[in-house]
Amino acid sequence: MSRTVLITGATGTVSTALMNALEGADVDLRALVRQESKADGPREQSAEVFVGDLEDARSLPPAFEGVQDVWLLTPNGPRAPENNMNAVWAARQAGVERIVRLSVVGAAHDAPNRSGRLHALSDRETERCGMRWTILRPHWFMQNLLNEAGDISATSAMSLNMASARIGMVDVRDIAECAARVLLDAPDRHHGQTYTLTGPRSLTFDQVADQLSLALRRSITYLPVSDDAQRKTLLGYGVPNWIVSMLEEYAQAYASGWGDFTTDTVADLLGRPPRDLADFVRDHAAAFTAADAN
Repeated sequence: MSRTVLITGATGTVSTALMNALEGADVDLRALVRQESKADGPREQSAEVFVGDLEDARSLPPAFEGVQDVWLLTPNGPRAPENNMNAVWAARQAGVERIVRLSVVGAAHDAPNRSGRLHALSDRETERCGMRWTILRPHWFMQNLLNEAGDISATSAMSLNMASARIGMVDVRDIAECAARVLLDAPDRHHGQTYTLTGPRSLTFDQVADQLSLALRRSITYLPVSDDAQRKTLLGYGVPNWIVSMLEEYAQAYASGWGDFTTDTVADLLGRPPRDLADFVRDHAAAFTAADAN
């Protein structure tokens, strides 16, 4: 019998990739969206859509009713533990069997960033939820580079406050395929496991620029900038101050060497190596050359 999987954060990058990874699998997909106007994408992926908000516990019961598995992704923000709490409570009340939760790399009560400390609270709650659970802690997303695509297209440069950080960055598609593997396996198979997901190698942003240069056949440069300069840029784009400060904390941690590691977990789960940056750049080359076509 098919299991019903509820996808929270259904319009986000990882959840969208997860629904793609589950395409054709013997599961019934549900998607939780905050607004009806956001329902078209999940419906196109054959998901039954429910409107609800993890910040509003009263809106959740209909989406969780009859669900066996919950993919739990909470928005980044100071209320993330409350959002997780509301979802876990709704899941428990509905008789959900398993939660697969998206956490963050290095989540811990003493993490050098507020996001990691907040996620540690939600990880601990999930571990004690009384249901089967698995936690995924992915490293820095390769897809974050798409935020720099406009500048790379227009100026052949990307500016980040990462100094000479080395990061074991991972492709979101691999994160999604690992999540799909967990969800498609029997509930006991991955119960009680916390998986840290990385790419195959740790890279500096100079190396990222070199890889972009090879793929795009023009010279791309990485320009390190100060935290203050990056803050000004992000605030200028309308990024909320809390998010800007959180990203700054991550950048400082990465610059100190905090992200310079890889694991074999993706290969262990999928039976193949994780995608390399070269794969990501090749598959997304058009995004970095959009301005050239104008």
